[in-house]
Amino acid sequence: MVKQLLNISQLSVDFHTASGSLNAIHKVDLEIGSGEIVCLVGESGSGKTITSLSIMRLIDYDNGRITQGHIEFNGQSLVELSQKEISELRGKKIAMIFQEPMTALDPVFSIGYQIIEVIVRHERISKAKAQEKAITLLRRVGIPEPEIRMKQYPYELSGGMRQRAMIAMALACGPELLIADEPTTALDVTIQAQILNLLRELKDEFNMSILLITHDLGIAAELADRVVVMYAGKVVEQANVLQLFESPSHPYTQGLLQSIVAMDNDRSTRLYTIRGTIPSLSELPVGCRFHPRCPYATDRCLAQEPPLLEVNGRQVACWHAERLDNAAAEVFWGRVDQASELIGKRAGTTADAKEQANETALIEVRNVKKHFPIHTGMFQRSQGAVRAVDDVSFQIYKGETFGLVGESGCGKTTLGRVLIQLEKATSGSVLFQGKDLVGLGGKALKDTRRDMQVVFQDPFGSINPRWNVGDIIGEPLWVHDSLRGAAKREKVQEVMQLVGLNPSWYDRHPHEFSGGQRQRIGIARAIALNPQFILADEAVSALDVSVQSQVINLMQELQVRLDLTYLFIAHGLNIVRHISDRIGVMYLGKLVEIAPTDELFKHPAHHYTNALLAAIPIADPKRKRIFVPLEGEMPSPARPPSGCRFHTRCPAATARCKEVVPELQSVTAGHYVACHYPV
Repeated sequence: MVKQLLNISQLSVDFHTASGSLNAIHKVDLEIGSGEIVCLVGESGSGKTITSLSIMRLIDYDNGRITQGHIEFNGQSLVELSQKEISELRGKKIAMIFQEPMTALDPVFSIGYQIIEVIVRHERISKAKAQEKAITLLRRVGIPEPEIRMKQYPYELSGGMRQRAMIAMALACGPELLIADEPTTALDVTIQAQILNLLRELKDEFNMSILLITHDLGIAAELADRVVVMYAGKVVEQANVLQLFESPSHPYTQGLLQSIVAMDNDRSTRLYTIRGTIPSLSELPVGCRFHPRCPYATDRCLAQEPPLLEVNGRQVACWHAERLDNAAAEVFWGRVDQASELIGKRAGTTADAKEQANETALIEVRNVKKHFPIHTGMFQRSQGAVRAVDDVSFQIYKGETFGLVGESGCGKTTLGRVLIQLEKATSGSVLFQGKDLVGLGGKALKDTRRDMQVVFQDPFGSINPRWNVGDIIGEPLWVHDSLRGAAKREKVQEVMQLVGLNPSWYDRHPHEFSGGQRQRIGIARAIALNPQFILADEAVSALDVSVQSQVINLMQELQVRLDLTYLFIAHGLNIVRHISDRIGVMYLGKLVEIAPTDELFKHPAHHYTNALLAAIPIADPKRKRIFVPLEGEMPSPARPPSGCRFHTRCPAATARCKEVVPELQSVTAGHYVACHYPV
C-alpha cells in the first residue's frame, strides 16, 4: 500500500481585499502518496496555484488565510505551524518550481549564489561543499558547463536553462514533495519534453512525490498517476489517469477533454469549446458553480451545491455523474458545434494549387536579413551582430494561413515584425501586393499599415490599461479614418459584436476582462480597418485549452467572412496544424522546411521538424512514450555554427553538414527542405 505523504482535507482559503473577503478555494480535498505524481488541472482562475501556495503557506504573504480545513504533511499539520517553523520545511522537505523562472529567480544574484544559499541554510555545510553540490545538481539537470553557469545571472540563461536551474535549486536538499506550477507553459515543445523527461527521472531517482499543476491535458496524460480537476475554487473530479481519460464523469472534465486539439483532429471542422467563461470569485453562482456552462444543468444544480462523492471508482462533484457517459458528451458537444458546420478551406483553392497556377503572392519575402549589432564598452564598439533572420525567402498567398514554428530564439517573431515593418530589414525585400515595403516611410508606410495588422501574444501588455475598450479598438479608426464620437462608437460596437464581445462593454477597461476576452479585444482592434493581412504572434500560447479553441474558431470564422490572410506564429504544433494551410519551420534565423500542413505532419523531411513533431505530448495515457529528447540547446545567433546550423544537434550530421550550407530544395510539389540528408 502506498504511504500517504500529503493530505488536504476540506481546505478553504480567503483573501482580504479592499471590497471585502474573497473565497479563492472552497473545501478542497487532495491526497498525494509517496512517489506519486498527481496532476492538478483546470482553467486559469480555478484555484490550482492558490492550492499549491497554501501548502507552502506562501498565501500568508499576500493577504491570504486558511479559514477552514487541514493540510497534513507526513502526519504533521502545516496549518498550525508558525512562519518560522514552516520556513524550515520549505526548500528542505517541500520545494516548488514556479511558472516563470525569470521572476522567481533573483536577478541581482548569480545562479550559483542562489542554489548555495538554499543548501547552506538547510544542511549547515560549508560553502565550498555547497558549491560542489550545486555544480553536481546543475550537471544532473542537464545544464552544460555548470562551473561557468554558476557565475552567470538569470538573464544570461535561456528559458529552458533557467527552468533547469530552478529545478536544481528545488532539488538542492532532496525534498520529499516537489510542487511544479506550470513548469513548461512558456517553453518550446522540445524543451518541454526535456523538462518532463527530467521530472520523471528525478522522481524515480529521489523517490519524490510531485504535484504538477498544468492546463495541458497532454502533459497530464504523459506524466500523471492521478488527475485532480478543479473549477472555480472547488475540486470537481479525482480519478486515476486511465479512468479520467477513458470515462470522465464530470461535465467540466468532459468539456476539457473534448477541447484538446489532437493531432488527428479534422482540420475542416470547428474545435470543441466549453461555452461561457469561468466565473469571477466575487460573482460565484449559487448551487453547482459549473451550472451556467453545463449542458446537463437542472433546477437542482441551480439550487444545491453537489458534494464530492465516490462514484464509479472515482470522486465526482455532480448530481448527474452516475448517468453521464462519453456517448452523451459526444452528442452534446457535437450538437453545439453543428451551428457553424465546416470551416472549410478558405475560399476554395489551397495554397498548393495557387503556387502551381503561378498566382501572385500577397506577400513575397526575398532574401531578408535582420541583424542586430552588438555594441560593448564605453564607446559602444561593434562586436559583431545577432543574426536573428538570415537570408529568408518565402511567399504567403491571399486567403491562406501560413504557420511559422520553431524554438524560442529561432527568429519567428523578428521575421514577422520585419514583414509588417515594425523592424527594418538589414537587407532583402518584402513585397506586399507587389510593392516593396523595405525603406518605405511616412504617409506611404502609414497607408500600407492599414492593410497589415498584428495580434500580439500578451493582450494585456500590448494595450493601454488606462484606456477603455472603445478607445483601444477605435484607435486605428481615429488614426486612419479620423472617426470620432458617435461614428467611432457605432463602428467599434459593430466590430465588438463581430468578435463575440458585448457592445455594452464599450466603456469597460482591460482589467475587467478574462484572458480570452482580452485576446478578442486585440483581434477586434486588428480587424477594425478591414485589413488584408494579420500577423498573429503567439496569439493563443498563453490561453487555456478551452479558450484557445474559442479564439482559433473565431480567427477562422473571421478569415472566411473578411477574406483575411494570416501569418500564424506559435510553438504549439497541434494548434498550428489545425489552423494553417502551409507551415514554415525556422531554426536559428533560417527557414529549414516549408510544406503544406498535412504533408509536413505526415512526411517531415528535416531532422529538426521530425524532432519537433516527436516532442508533442499525446493526450492519451495508453500511448505514453519513452521520448528521446532533442539534445542540447540552440546555439547563439551571434555565433551560428558553420555549414548547416542544425548540425550541432542533428543525429544524422556528417562532415559535409559542418562545412556546406544546405539550400532549400524541392522534395515534392510545394514541399521544400534545407537538408543534405532529408528524412
